[in-house]
Amino acid sequence: MSSIIYGNTRYQGDRSLLKQDLDYKYPEGLNLRPGSELHERIKSEVLTRAQESAAVMSSRFSSWNDIDKSLTCYIPTDEAENKVKSEDVRKPVSIVFPYTYAIAETLISYLVSAFLQDPIFRYEGMGPDDVVGAILLEKVVEQHCIKNKVGLGLHTMLYDSVKYGLGIVGPSWKSSRMFSGNSLENIDPYLSLPDINVAVHEVQKGEYYGWINKTNYYDLLTAESNDPDMFNVRYLKALRGTRTSIYPSDSSMRNLKSGLTASEDNGTTFPVDRIFKYIKLIPKEWKLGTSEYPELWLFCLASDEIVIKARPAEFDHGMIPITTCAPDFDGYSAVPLSRLEILQGLQTTLDWLFNSHIANVRKAINDMIIVDPFLVNIKDLESPEPGKIIRTRRPAWGRGVKDAVQQLAISDITRGNIADSGWIVQWMQKISGADDSMMGSLRQGGPERLTGAEFKGTRTGAVSRLERVARVIGMQAMQDIGYFFASHCQQMMQDEVYVKVTGDWQDVLIKEYGIPERGRIAVSPKDIDINYDIIVRDGSVPGGNFSDAWIQMFGILGQNPELAQKFDIVRIFTHIARNLGAKNVNDFVRRGGNINPIIQPDQQVAAQAQAGNLLPFGGMQ
Repeated sequence: MSSIIYGNTRYQGDRSLLKQDLDYKYPEGLNLRPGSELHERIKSEVLTRAQESAAVMSSRFSSWNDIDKSLTCYIPTDEAENKVKSEDVRKPVSIVFPYTYAIAETLISYLVSAFLQDPIFRYEGMGPDDVVGAILLEKVVEQHCIKNKVGLGLHTMLYDSVKYGLGIVGPSWKSSRMFSGNSLENIDPYLSLPDINVAVHEVQKGEYYGWINKTNYYDLLTAESNDPDMFNVRYLKALRGTRTSIYPSDSSMRNLKSGLTASEDNGTTFPVDRIFKYIKLIPKEWKLGTSEYPELWLFCLASDEIVIKARPAEFDHGMIPITTCAPDFDGYSAVPLSRLEILQGLQTTLDWLFNSHIANVRKAINDMIIVDPFLVNIKDLESPEPGKIIRTRRPAWGRGVKDAVQQLAISDITRGNIADSGWIVQWMQKISGADDSMMGSLRQGGPERLTGAEFKGTRTGAVSRLERVARVIGMQAMQDIGYFFASHCQQMMQDEVYVKVTGDWQDVLIKEYGIPERGRIAVSPKDIDINYDIIVRDGSVPGGNFSDAWIQMFGILGQNPELAQKFDIVRIFTHIARNLGAKNVNDFVRRGGNINPIIQPDQQVAAQAQAGNLLPFGGMQ
């Protein structure tokens, strides 16, 4: 028997509760009571797979911990440094030189600019009859992204992929009384349990995928009352411990600086760890049905003991609804290295150069002196007061003070460390692709000024490298998330929703539905039941696609009548404006009909006007 406290009351946990019938109705007539043969079989299968994953994933935690320390600018202080800090808080102690943090911020800023553009996910119809439906689908998904703040989930995914080499999200359908739509749930890499027999980007080829989620008994009990697929939650009151044995504590170092931890006291709270597992299985072999063909099932095991969910994953797409983002993958590894891990050796060297110089300076300013105590009053010399008077002792009166006190000569052997630090920083920039121009600063030093050509060339090279990273992310993660969102809409959307008629497709929708400008359209599930393709972004960011060259070409087009007739100047102008960062170009387009100008030589126009075939613009009565 164990003791669990709820507020001011104490509950005596009793495992005999597991033998009682709490009158649960299990799905498909299955016997999933704790202790039953089927229940114990599922528990064993889930735990076995979780332990296999954890054995591989935990081997990466040490390296990830180093990244966490680098990004929190933290080095544990030794006893000597603690003494220095206690004596004078202004004296510096060992720190992490935050250049890895600066590089991470630069990379994330580029990726956010590349992908978090409205709409985040783009669709196009596969046939003529699917064009309008694809536009409406895009509008519906855009609304879901705004309502459920999908951009925040994508930001965390991108950040994890840069830090740990692995960003994981689970696209899901979130329903509430107020709103139903697509949502994006982040999975902490420290709590992920993938099938380690397949490459990181090949989730669908794996047999299973799992993760650990931390919650509490009260939230689970509330969820059970609203979710017909949940059961057995009340049996959790019988357990002594509620933590999983897979990862019993927070393995990360993200909170090291603040001193906070994710551990909780089971004596004052009722936390519960859940293991979620999507598993491909044959129902007949697991005694879950009669089918002899593989099916995808979702299981949830609470506190390593109680199965609280077991059902087929009835998605129309038939896929494991998990997406991974690993831009620096090698195509084969289950857990690849991250870009920041590759830089960790240089970061450690940079920290050592910087801190050894600080330690030497701190030693030098501590006034290491040699004194003759027979000639000088030691207490006067030890006084920290500025502008102090040091008195000589009586035997030294009248003899002068020349040889009474002498400063001990100190040589600064770390003088070159700061210059060496700059050299290390340059290599970190070259390796990461985040140079000064990408960070928003200009090259410093050198005998010559930074030329415009040098700046453009350097930035273009850095942008090209980051575009490669963004393209990989687009194919790995954004394409799959977009597909899951669209498929979930077609399968789970039940009621009409209203979307705004704005943006790129405003004219098409107004023409199709005959509604006022800036109105709203009611979209039914039938309207989006179409075949579609997902448009994957090319990884470019506003202002990065050689804008100056486009502007020069636009000027040439405007001056050459023959080119102006063959190319759509309006669309080219729109492309340039968007590439320069304008997000609402369509807001400035005239409504009420389009004018298609024809450029002709002045002599021909004059002849046509004399013949009465042309009238001055605005001159018609």
